[in-house]
Amino acid sequence: MACECVQCGNCCSNMNLVHTITEDRGDNTFVVYNYYSGEVTEVRVDADKTALYEDTRSLENLPDACPFLRFDTEGKAWCTVHLTRPEICRDYCCWRLLIYDAQGRRAGRVLYQRTFVPDTAELGRLWEEEKPKLSGLTDREWDVAVIGFLTKAGYRVRQ
Repeated sequence: MACECVQCGNCCSNMNLVHTITEDRGDNTFVVYNYYSGEVTEVRVDADKTALYEDTRSLENLPDACPFLRFDTEGKAWCTVHLTRPEICRDYCCWRLLIYDAQGRRAGRVLYQRTFVPDTAELGRLWEEEKPKLSGLTDREWDVAVIGFLTKAGYRVRQ
């Protein structure tokens, strides 16, 4: 079964900018470092996805893709380390905006169209203050406004 959060692969198309393989321990086991959180995770290619992992042709045009993302012959995206994937991948849920605090820790996400999910009380309070100002905006205007107030408050936003 494909990971629900990578059915299309769009979310993982730039995860190589987040995760990097720091060690190959052999036998399809790797150590992965998360640039944002500092998390270090050991992952292993799922036994049923070894052949898919070894075939890197599907990523030739995606140099920034997660090192474990692969597409099958039908174009469906697969997480080849789904069973041992890092915590951020378990929480992923196809975020549109990922919000980091000044120390580089994840502080929240925007999921789907406009579902704002704060991970900290501080960000939750800021959201409650700013949310009334966002009514009536188009999707693009909403994104610009949210990124603007988050950046002004010292957060870093990844799209």
